[in-house]
Amino acid sequence: MTKKEIVKTISEEIGLTQLKTKEIVQKTFDAIVETLVTEHRIELRNFGVFEVKKRAARKARNPRTGARVDVPAKYVVTFKPGKEMEERVKHLEEQAAAETAEPSSYSPPASDAPVTPAPPQADPPVSNPPPSEPLGGPDSQLGS
Repeated sequence: MTKKEIVKTISEEIGLTQLKTKEIVQKTFDAIVETLVTEHRIELRNFGVFEVKKRAARKARNPRTGARVDVPAKYVVTFKPGKEMEERVKHLEEQAAAETAEPSSYSPPASDAPVTPAPPQADPPVSNPPPSEPLGGPDSQLGS
């Protein structure tokens, strides 16, 4: 989803023009960035916590040449989702797991119509095979 799509959705829901909604959304983003720059942390209840952290310098490898490269220390923004977001994402994982489960698992009927169970099927009759003869049949001479 893009910022433009967010603006369109919000403007339709609250009845403001897209121009006014875009201004509000942009001001919100600007306030988040400004707070991160000045205070290094912003906590939005039921959403999550953005935090500026310093990543230490490290040695890495250029994947094309294999040469070692020094990567300098730098500041990065991290995000830790809030409890509500975590639970909703976890619910997505559970849904995906249920969709990839065996097709033989029970799923409730799609309609409210009563479901009549299928009649039980009888197992096929089992016949006893004739006694087996030694390997190779009666004419074989084992152990000769």
